Amino acid sequence: PVIRHILFLQPAVSVGNVGQLAIDLVISTLDMTKVGYFYTNCLVPMVGNNPYATAEENSTELSINAEVYSLPSKKLVVLQIRSPFIKNKYRPFCETLLSWVKSSECARVVLLSSSHAYQRDDEQLLGTPLRYLLTPDLEKAVGGRMQELNWKEMEKVAAYPGISDTDKVLHIPGGGITKLLFTESCSKGIQMAVLLKFCSEGDNIPDAFVLVNYLNEWLQLIKSEVNPSSQWKIPSSWRLLFGNGLPPALF
Repeated sequence: PVIRHILFLQPAVSVGNVGQLAIDLVISTLDMTKVGYFYTNCLVPMVGNNPYATAEENSTELSINAEVYSLPSKKLVVLQIRSPFIKNKYRPFCETLLSWVKSSECARVVLLSSSHAYQRDDEQLLGTPLRYLLTPDLEKAVGGRMQELNWKEMEKVAAYPGISDTDKVLHIPGGGITKLLFTESCSKGIQMAVLLKFCSEGDNIPDAFVLVNYLNEWLQLIKSEVNPSSQWKIPSSWRLLFGNGLPPALF
């Protein structure tokens, strides 16, 4: 029988790769099991070693551009995406993904994303750099919880700044597939939440910790201590986040 309240978690390939780094922390900390691949021609092909290697024995396992991990005890399924999208392939990817979500009867989808900090409007410069979005179907179920957490919903911005302030649109610069996936989920009746952080390119590890702690505030994937950041387990692959060190032979 299908478990009807599975939570499906995935990243958007967005500015600073913050969503993907946050997903890395979830998979590594919860020691999730790889259960399959998400086969698609919409992503740049990629193959590499096991990013979550814990010993010599499992370090040579191969990983590819889109893989699915599972943790039945928490009814959690995670998709990790490791390469960028091929140009003009956003829409076919979103359609394939959402039809899979519907057919596998995932109850809720949570998309971890990010947006360019420098493109915020005046209102978005105030307070926290974290925002959320809920599709109408999920708003009914958890909207009250977001109010309790005192979270800020992603603001809509003027479609024509300086000309008309009445036409407001959802604008997520640097967010990759975020806006398309969210609007498609709205029209298809899928319960989706987007959690995002405004950030800039650079060392985005701190942003990933902030985003995964934000997710944890709501879903309690790990027990919240005074300093939850210390409880997330950094995967072995992060040692190579900025490439290898300089070879001594250079000098």
